[in-house]
Amino acid sequence: QVDLMESGGGSVQAGGTLRLSCIASSSIYNSRCMGWFRQAPGKEREGLASIGARGGTQYAEAVNGRFTISRDNAKNAVYLQMNSLKPEDTGMYYCATDCRVSDGPLPRFMRWGQGTQVTVSS
Repeated sequence: QVDLMESGGGSVQAGGTLRLSCIASSSIYNSRCMGWFRQAPGKEREGLASIGARGGTQYAEAVNGRFTISRDNAKNAVYLQMNSLKPEDTGMYYCATDCRVSDGPLPRFMRWGQGTQVTVSS
């Protein structure tokens, strides 16, 4: 059983858009904080956005104003709309949950899916 399933990754040119989707199992999604992080080869994991059960959102500075996180509780889904993509946005993108308090603006995520690749060319 897959708890978190991402989709929507792909290859785009700089300035393009992508919309990532994540479907979670009911036991995972219900009343939980959800979010997205990414990891590029040779780089540390980078939290991108989180959304609380009531819809409150937080963003990393690197994507604030370009990315929008949203959720559809009827579908157990969370989305990441990515606009004005840059080559530095390239990486594997993960849908995540089980949020824990961290020292930064975004929570630490303790459970995540298999990931979906995003490649942005210049």
